[in-house]
Order: sequence, then structure tokens, then C-alpha cells
Amino acid sequence: MNYAKIKCHDVANGPGVRVSIFVSGCNHHCKGCFNKETWDFNYGEPFTEKEIDLIIEALKPDYISGLSVIGGEPFELVNQEGLLPLLKKVREVYQDTKSIWAYSGFTYEELLKMKNPNTSEILNIIDVLIDGKFIEDLKDPLLYFRGSSNQRIIDMKKTRKNKKVILHEKNKRRC
Repeated sequence: MNYAKIKCHDVANGPGVRVSIFVSGCNHHCKGCFNKETWDFNYGEPFTEKEIDLIIEALKPDYISGLSVIGGEPFELVNQEGLLPLLKKVREVYQDTKSIWAYSGFTYEELLKMKNPNTSEILNIIDVLIDGKFIEDLKDPLLYFRGSSNQRIIDMKKTRKNKKVILHEKNKRRC
């Protein structure tokens, strides 16, 4: 897996100050994508143990709320293989003190149909899933943490517990 960027202080991709990793590789190619360079699976640098250690260290300060995984497409199969060790390590080191948010152009229902063990494991680790392709005609700058109104902010803990999609409290418009 390659990654495009690691931001150690990100306030745009989830609540509070977060660490964000932008993975490379996406087959959705959404019209109006803000991050087109990350469509290329070879863009950026290889993701290694060194980057995992960097992210674990960057998450350490109390003012850091958690990790956001964005892209590209984190749920492309090659990216899942690269991200799973990171997500496991974040849970091991920080338990539930740091939230993990993941963005995907796939819907939750599409991810469930993948029947890939890594997909299931990632869905069981993350706290929040922002799902659905960006649709330029549905772009809304007043939405919290997403670009278009078809995208959902899913509370994964409640979704797992209730065995149905439960939306996060931020799944609304500002003002």
C-alpha cells in the first residue's frame, strides 16, 4: 500500500484535532473529487512500520482526538491489507481513548457484501464510517465531515450492537 500524506494535526476529517492518513488508490473516480492524485495506487510513498510508529506517536498527546483514514479509498483490498496492522496497533495502544474514523466511497452495505476477512475486521475496529461516493450534484458545504448529502456518518459501535445502521449525531447539516 502507498500513502499520499499523513497529517498530524487535522481538523477537517472528524471531530477535534486528529491524525489523518490519506491512502493512495481509488477506483471510484468521483467527479469533483478533491483528492484526484490519490486515485493512482502508485502515488506517494510505501506505507511501512515506520509510518505506523509515526502515527502511534502522533496520536499520543491528550489533545489529539483520534485517527481518520481517508483516501484514495481505504477499503480497496490492497489498502485494507496495509491499514489493518495500523488499526490493530491503534486499538492495542490506545484502546477506546482515541476514536477511529474511516471514509469510504463504498456504502456500508457494499462493504458487508465484500466477504473479505480484512473488511469485516476493519468494520469491527472503527468507531465511525463515512460511506458513499462523493456526488458533485449533491455537494453541500454545510454538512459535517463529508462532501455530499448521500454520504452517511455511521456510528459503528451502535450499528454493531443494534445490527442495523445507526447514524452518528453529526449526520446532519450545520446551522
